[in-house]
Amino acid sequence: METFKAIVTNWFFWGFILGFTFCVLSIFAHWKTKGELKRLKGHLSDKLEIEAEKMAEMKGKLDTLKQENENLRIKINSGRVQNDTTALERELEIYARAEKAMVLNAPGFAQAWEKAKEGALTEIESEESGKSLPRRLFKRFFSRGGSSIDAEVVEALPAESANRKPSSVSEA
Repeated sequence: METFKAIVTNWFFWGFILGFTFCVLSIFAHWKTKGELKRLKGHLSDKLEIEAEKMAEMKGKLDTLKQENENLRIKINSGRVQNDTTALERELEIYARAEKAMVLNAPGFAQAWEKAKEGALTEIESEESGKSLPRRLFKRFFSRGGSSIDAEVVEALPAESANRKPSSVSEA
């Protein structure tokens, strides 16, 4: 027992025990940190995979949008978009006028329809060549609503507005 007492009272023994304890604690902390590092690497690889998929998807969308943009730019530069809408408006106007003529006189549907279409076409062509005033312009001008018509009437009658000014000046 004396040897044990001598060993326990020796300063080298207590330094060894203390060093061994720190060594065990540091090995435990190293294993814990190693596990945490492995977990974080897994998270990082998963995140990078997800981001790579999203970037590939975004690049695909960007390529399709660039292609659509180029197609639209070419269409606009070629004037096809503007010509298509003008042609559609013209065709619609022809059908509207032909229908109106059909309602007025419809003894035989096929002949009357063709006559009405031809009449509407000649009207449109004369308007486009400048021989008559376009009905579309007046229809659009007067079908906007009551406020725009009232504003035009006031502007169209400057004599009345001029008469009002002297009366208001004389009152003052």
